[in-house]
Amino acid sequence: MQKRITTAHGGGGEEMRELISGLFFKYFSNPYLEKLNDFAKVDISSRRIALSTDSFVVEPWSFPGGNIGDLAVCGTVNDISMSGATPLYLTCGFILPEGMPLEDLEEIVSAMARRASEAGVLIVTGDTKVVGRGAGPFINTAGVGAVPDGIDIGGEMAKVGDEVIVTGAVGSHGIAVLSKREGLSFSTEVLSDCAPLNKMVAALIENGIIPKVLRDPTRGGVAGALNEISVQSGVEIEIEDEAIPIEQGVRSACDMLGYDPLHIANEGCMLVVVSQKDAQRALELIQSCKYGEGAARIGRIAEGAPRVTAKTLLGTKRLVDPPSGELLPRIC
Repeated sequence: MQKRITTAHGGGGEEMRELISGLFFKYFSNPYLEKLNDFAKVDISSRRIALSTDSFVVEPWSFPGGNIGDLAVCGTVNDISMSGATPLYLTCGFILPEGMPLEDLEEIVSAMARRASEAGVLIVTGDTKVVGRGAGPFINTAGVGAVPDGIDIGGEMAKVGDEVIVTGAVGSHGIAVLSKREGLSFSTEVLSDCAPLNKMVAALIENGIIPKVLRDPTRGGVAGALNEISVQSGVEIEIEDEAIPIEQGVRSACDMLGYDPLHIANEGCMLVVVSQKDAQRALELIQSCKYGEGAARIGRIAEGAPRVTAKTLLGTKRLVDPPSGELLPRIC
């Protein structure tokens, strides 16, 4: 008989201890976690740290190219990385529905372990709760990283003349989730781009290129992220439609469904704002990284009121507004 989650697994008794020792320790085991405290005491060499917290409620929990476990680790690692910090430690809280097959939970946990190993981080403490049938699974995470001396990256740092790079094709994650949720198929399979980006950020910094701004365009997509940067820095951002990398499957799906690819969520690419003198070298470094082969220079920072504009294929200019309303619920 298939083993399933019961309310006892969240009750603090023998069943919870068996779940922790038999499943979570199987994938997450490390000296911090094995102490079985409700906290973790860790060592951080930097005097400055970056902190982040996030919750993941994607529906369905598994989709082409990944699952909620991939998202939980990659999303938190990437949030920490956007400050220029080196991610070190994660926490995770599981909210599990009663009746969930344990083999489904193991699929999620094994994905988290694989992504944590790839990113070089440890999951050092966690929590488990069980709720009624029909909700979840959900995962809450927190992350901590060390910020190197001399690194000051933020949305308010963009200056006129800087250039904008996107590290990969946009829109893949949101369309991958939508295709699974709605049972849609396209001529070309669309896979989520979910990936940890911390080693790409480290490659830039280690080679002497300090980005002005780093931003992972998750909910709200590229359009939302660029508009946020524009407001934070008080500048106009000009991009070129033709320069933005979009996979054919994503483009076809958006044409069919009436979506703007720039509004679709991403989980494995980032926007990088760098000085003009560093732009070409930064692009080459990014393209040499595992998840940066499709990187492209897509625009520049201009003088003007805060807004985002795009040069169209016809040579005209259009406003790139942030998305409004709920476009794709539960994409992360």
